[in-house]
Amino acid sequence: MLFDTHVHLNADQYKEDLEEVIKRSLEAGVVHQVVVGFDRPTITKAMELVEEYDFLYAAIGWHPVDAIDATEEDFEWIRELSKHPKVVAIGETGLDYYWDKSPKEIQQEVFRKQIRLAKELKLPIVIHNRDATEDIVTILKEENASEVGGIMHCFGGSVETAKECINMNFYISLGGPVTFKNAKKPKEVATEIPLENLLIETDCPYLTPHPFRGKRNEPSYVSLVAEEIARLKDIPVEEVQKRTFENACKVFQINK
Repeated sequence: MLFDTHVHLNADQYKEDLEEVIKRSLEAGVVHQVVVGFDRPTITKAMELVEEYDFLYAAIGWHPVDAIDATEEDFEWIRELSKHPKVVAIGETGLDYYWDKSPKEIQQEVFRKQIRLAKELKLPIVIHNRDATEDIVTILKEENASEVGGIMHCFGGSVETAKECINMNFYISLGGPVTFKNAKKPKEVATEIPLENLLIETDCPYLTPHPFRGKRNEPSYVSLVAEEIARLKDIPVEEVQKRTFENACKVFQINK
């Protein structure tokens, strides 16, 4: 049994063949998936999908790239939607200093608001980080995010940073990049961080694992992430599948 902790089945890339993508994921043993919404259109679609499929759950929040567009009405809307029993996390939120659409101070303000909202709702937080590790760790500490913890989504940082996040009650989630030949840091994290602190994800349709790199990603490929972690740790893949599944059910408070 596999749990893909971060999918974007609400993306336009699946408009033509969503049913087939979902069918392949079930055939591959992916029994739970969390659909991530990060703005008005993708949150709306995520909520539609979790109503339609009993094995899909939702994480809803506001993406840092679009932080400049976030309004108080948006936060209130997210707060109301979060009462739905299949909303299992707030996010993806965080900081993204690669794109310059939203100024850093606005991103940080919107990030802090969502951490506070997650604490209010007692939901874990899904963290997006691009070129902003130091500020993310600082803000998580200042906002006492460890009260609810969460997931460092598609983690690309160092072993040291991973340990710092684990100490704040966050799981380290690895995706397609761990399978890339030259992905030094994800491979080090997969090797050195205990299985009890790891999750797996695809972030589909993005970051497709080897050997399908360059093509559209989909949830069935999460098995390739599990296989690479097992190879790096020199343990049976079934052990990776079982433990990451249990970890995901625990962080999202889902009965297996």
